[in-house]
Parts: sequence; C-alpha cells; structure tokens
Amino acid sequence: MSAATHPNRSPVPRRTWATLLVAAATVTAAGTTGLLSPDDAAADAARPAHALQDELDGLVADDGFPGALAAVRGPGGRVHHLTAGVGDLTTGEPVPVDGEVRIASNTKTFVATVVLQLVEEGLVDLDAPIERYLPGLVRGPGGDGNAITVRQLLQHTSGLPDYDDVVVADYLAVQHRYVEPHQLLDIALARPASFAPDAGWEYSNTNYVLAGLLVQEVTGRPIGEEVTSRVVEPLDLDDTYWPHEGEQELRGAHPHGYYAPEPGAEQADVTVQDPSFGWAAGQLVASPGDLLEFFTALVDGELLGPAMLAEMQSTVSAPGSAASGDEAYGLGLQTFTLSCGGTAWTHGGDIPGYETRSAVTEDGRGAVVAVTALPTELEQIVHVEDVVDAAVCG
Repeated sequence: MSAATHPNRSPVPRRTWATLLVAAATVTAAGTTGLLSPDDAAADAARPAHALQDELDGLVADDGFPGALAAVRGPGGRVHHLTAGVGDLTTGEPVPVDGEVRIASNTKTFVATVVLQLVEEGLVDLDAPIERYLPGLVRGPGGDGNAITVRQLLQHTSGLPDYDDVVVADYLAVQHRYVEPHQLLDIALARPASFAPDAGWEYSNTNYVLAGLLVQEVTGRPIGEEVTSRVVEPLDLDDTYWPHEGEQELRGAHPHGYYAPEPGAEQADVTVQDPSFGWAAGQLVASPGDLLEFFTALVDGELLGPAMLAEMQSTVSAPGSAASGDEAYGLGLQTFTLSCGGTAWTHGGDIPGYETRSAVTEDGRGAVVAVTALPTELEQIVHVEDVVDAAVCG
C-alpha cells in the first residue's frame, strides 16, 4: 500500500537496467505474449511484436518477477495488452491477458474522486476540519480532528502517522486476518504525529481510512458501494471491484501473486488473502486495462468538473514519492515526470503479491504495468517505473 520512500536517494536515470539477485531470478520469460485489444485482434498477425515487449520481459528475466502485465494506449487510442513470465509458478500456466490484480493504493485515487464528487454536490467542504464529519474520532498523540482538514487527508499533509508497518510487520502470519477500519485508526492514532498539519508531506494510509469513513458518514452507504456506483459502473469497468467483507479469492482470471519478506527468501503464494488492512487505502481489485481506462477518464474530465479536477491536480512537493526521483502530489493523484519531456499523472500501489505503476497524459497516451510480486530491492521499483516511462514515451 505504501509509497516508495527514499528521500535521501539520488534519482536513477531511466532505463538504467541492472542484473538483480532475487528470489525468483531463475524464472524465465516463457509464455510471453503481446496482444492487441479485442477490437484490433484481427490485425494482430500482420503486426510486429510490440516495442515494449523486451522491456516487460526484462522485469521477469532480470528482476525476478514471476509475471508481468501491461496495458498501453498510444496517441491514436489503440490499447495493447502484453504479458511476460508465468501466472503460476507451480503449474507454469501463462499470465492471463489483462488479468485481475490487487491494485492496492491506486484505490486512493478512486476514493479521492468520490470525496471530490461529494464536494461538488455541496455535501463536503474541502477545507473543513474532519471533526465536522467525524466528531470525536481523531484524538490522541497521532492528531486532532479539529486541526486536520479534508484536503490535508487527501494530500497527505495531515501529519497523521501510518499503521501499515505495525499491521503487516509479519505479513504471512496475518495474511488471512480480518481487520476493522477503526482498529487501523486506533493503531495509527496511538503513535506520535509526524508533523503539524500542513507543515510537511508524508504518505500515510491512515489519511484514506479516514476519507473512507468520511464518505460513509456523509452518504450513509459503504465506501465500496459508493466507489462502485460513482466510478466503476459509470465507466463500465467490468474487471474492477471492491471485495466483499471477508472475501479473499480473486473472482476472475488472474496471475498468482507472490511475496518474499526479504531478498533471497522463498516466494510464498499470497494470491488468497484478506485485503481489509488496506480498506479505503488499498482494497480494490482491477485489471491493468480497467485501471488505464479509469485514469484516462479521470484526467479527461469524465468524473469531475473542471474546477474540481484542477483542485485534484493542485500539487505539493512530495519527497520520496517515487523511486526514480521526487514527484508532486495532489488530492489522490501524483505527477510522473517523463523522460521524453512533460508530466503525466499517476498513483501506484503495493500490496503483498502485486505492484502496479502507471502514467497517463492529457493527450490520451498512457500505460499501466503490474508485476506479480512485491519488489525486495529499490532497483526493481525503478525498473517497473522505467517500463511505464518507456511505454508512454515510446
């Protein structure tokens, strides 16, 4: 769920590839495919392999990820779906094209979109204290709801401490454990605040647990239902869903997800898990194609009016927000600096089993790349970001 936090690291030049010794380094690129979206499938035989295929294969052969998936949209609007590696290390089955993955913190952008829709409807004030909507809830060493605004939650400038390092300190021991949102909040608020509200930027899942509770309080409905009715259904995202309480298995075709607690450790299959520790900060499931469609529609103004989209894209400096270098963070939306010039929009997500990175531009280009294990080395994160950059700039 958490962002890459490496504030003291010098940016690594894009497309700088290194051979990494990781747990799955012996996995080959067997089963690699480069496929067009269904509308263009008839033309596939006449086309050369997609230019990105070699870079996607490198995530498997060089970085040791069991599998990788990508959805890429070029300037003309055509979407290509590519895969590399294997979808199941035990059986060797191929990665399903545009298969479902757990998208983790990309969930935050969906939740932020819903909150901003409520602002448009006059039900939420961005600059009101969270105390107005959740009275008495935010108290303790971690923060005071009277001093923290809705905007600061969405922008990670609240100073609220995170909870995830406590909850998943020994992930394999709690892989199937259900956690209530208020339990997550209690863990966070018992810790000291990172800084006074608006005095800095620090990524914290706690902010979006509160954002989810805010939505529920204002609408009287579950956050998953609001995300579904306001975002998923209007965009016809057929492979995107909010898991039901206690739901641990993925519903559709999907690659297995793997987790190694440290470099060189055996990779455990964590496909089946309880994602409640992510909740409104990271519980959604989607395919790369659906995630690309969501970010494209969002940036294109299909989900928010111009004024509210401008609020979402109003950013602050976000040190350590990307492995390849510092970026800026808006309201549930982050910048992605392109090597070919210009800036795209993104978020990203990390959860045991899966990592996703993306970038979409205002002229319609975009890419989503997912790998089927959490990186155990910083360079692996950089390389996933490199592939996204190559897809958009290529």
